[in-house]
Amino acid sequence: MQQEQGQRDPSFNGTLPQLLAAQAERYGTAGAAIREKAYGIWQTYHWEDYLRYVRHTALGLVALGCRRGESVGVIINNHPEWLFSELGSQSIGGVTLNLFTSAVAEELSVSLNRIQAAYVFVQDQEQADKLISSRQKLDHVRRVIYIDPTGMGSCAGDPWLISFRELLKMGEELDRERPSLFDSELQQGKPEETALMIQTSGTTGLPKLAMLSHRNLTAIGESWVKAVSIMPGENWLSMSPPAWIVDQMWGLGVALLGGMTMNFPETPETIMEDFREIGPARIITASRFWEELASRIRVKMSDAGWIKRRLFREAEKIGRAVLARQIKKEPIPLFLKGLHHLAGLMIYRPLLDRIGCSQFQSAYTGGHPISPDVISFFRAIGLNLKQCYGLTEATGIFQIQPDDEVKPETVGKPLPGVQIRIAEDQEVLVFSPSVFQGYYQDYQATEAAFVQGWLRTGDAGYIDGGRHLLIIGRKEEIIRNKSGDAFSPDFIETRLKFSPFIKESVIFGEGRPYLTVMINIDFGNTGSWAEERMIPYTTYMDLSQQPAVEELILKEVRKVNEQLPEVMKIHKFILLYKLLDADDDELTRTGKVRRRFVYGLYLKLIEAMYSDAEEIRVKGKIRYRDGQVGEIDTLVHIVQVF
Repeated sequence: MQQEQGQRDPSFNGTLPQLLAAQAERYGTAGAAIREKAYGIWQTYHWEDYLRYVRHTALGLVALGCRRGESVGVIINNHPEWLFSELGSQSIGGVTLNLFTSAVAEELSVSLNRIQAAYVFVQDQEQADKLISSRQKLDHVRRVIYIDPTGMGSCAGDPWLISFRELLKMGEELDRERPSLFDSELQQGKPEETALMIQTSGTTGLPKLAMLSHRNLTAIGESWVKAVSIMPGENWLSMSPPAWIVDQMWGLGVALLGGMTMNFPETPETIMEDFREIGPARIITASRFWEELASRIRVKMSDAGWIKRRLFREAEKIGRAVLARQIKKEPIPLFLKGLHHLAGLMIYRPLLDRIGCSQFQSAYTGGHPISPDVISFFRAIGLNLKQCYGLTEATGIFQIQPDDEVKPETVGKPLPGVQIRIAEDQEVLVFSPSVFQGYYQDYQATEAAFVQGWLRTGDAGYIDGGRHLLIIGRKEEIIRNKSGDAFSPDFIETRLKFSPFIKESVIFGEGRPYLTVMINIDFGNTGSWAEERMIPYTTYMDLSQQPAVEELILKEVRKVNEQLPEVMKIHKFILLYKLLDADDDELTRTGKVRRRFVYGLYLKLIEAMYSDAEEIRVKGKIRYRDGQVGEIDTLVHIVQVF
């Protein structure tokens, strides 16, 4: 239910907690500010509830001794306590840093040491145990506040740990004793002050800490509210990790400024069901989500009966024919319109409802380049999926495609208040009030990030005749082969990952006579394919080295080669015996490949693809999901594509 009719002027000059206070005064108990699903039931917090929890969190920190300007770590999943902890800390002048709950203990301790965190909010026993194991390295951490008390009984009496519930009680008591204290602290905040820090992806080394001000977040919120006419009461489903810029941009910027309702799913596994129940109007999530969803749909359809398969193929052809005309802004013939409407009733709508996406007005993909094939696939079946573009240093997504100008290969046009230009070396430059303050304690990197006041994105691109931005790829990752031909590996990798049987791919070829690729198979989809054909296997390594699987992936690679110019065709590939993993530093926590590290780690395999070898023996160590390290000894085959 919308809390207020009509759209208001979204501009605001103040801090994020001050914005929350203004929204609580505006909306009161008239509508939902936050919903959380627990034990199958949606629990609602109205705007006054939201402010009260933030108020008591802030005063609880004051009672513990937190001082203005101190840093606070936040290691929490998608739950309301993330917002309470972050805004509560910022209300008293704290600067927050969200960290991934999937990070190992060493990563967390290094990051917390960098900011000298005085307090840390953690989700549960798992996160608390990580900090306890590194306690001797965290002398500056005065208290650890845990949200979920399950399993924490063994730590009772440890003065270093305190429950979130106890913190709230301390805040309530201080509020009764000094009722004007919170408002006094709140009013001291200035919009130009640093609100939070976000770790950059770290694809080339140690992640930098981007400092974002309150004004940065309200500015990006204003841009989005103006651009897509966000209305108070609209639903947003929080599903990206809070340590990623997208949910920070939306939760603290767009949703807070636009008066939206933040919805938190019960578990990652219930997201599709929660989509159907909440009916969010928009969603932004990583390209991997859409790649995996497209793979699941296509695998399910391949397993269906021949009638359903035929109907789906024909419906997809009709959708693509309509899409092609829409892109070129050509009229759609009457008979094609009729077929498209019929396909929508019979195929598109039931399918979108089944995957929980039937209510989306717009869906966006960001964080990493995505294949135009994935965009076209979803748009052909009726989902308004659009590629967008942004940076942590620009407070998230600042480039989107207008609904009436969607081009699968572009990232659209800038939001209101954002300016884009292309430098002489094709680097994309950005100017906006949402551009960050700089990198924490790294003056040199901050200076290098700007040229004449414009933010350097590090991406190469160009603007087409329709003023749409096309991203070629990261400047530092552009490959030049032995003949000097230049191209982006992302261009090829994203097309490979459109295959339901390929989860990850890494292209090589710098200074080489031809291109090669290292591939991770999709264990679930490829395993199902193997089981249907009675191909026995035990582990991922076993499945990846099956001759039938090699032949399957060879066909997929050849399909991609047919779409590529001669200099970009893949000549050889290997199926890696293990999945690339963030815990092994091969991926970032947002799933991006750390190319330089991967190149160095697998140099022996890469060199073998540029020799006459047909296979190579690999011996070494492998880390399993439970943390144990085992020995491997296997033969990796080098597959010729031509």
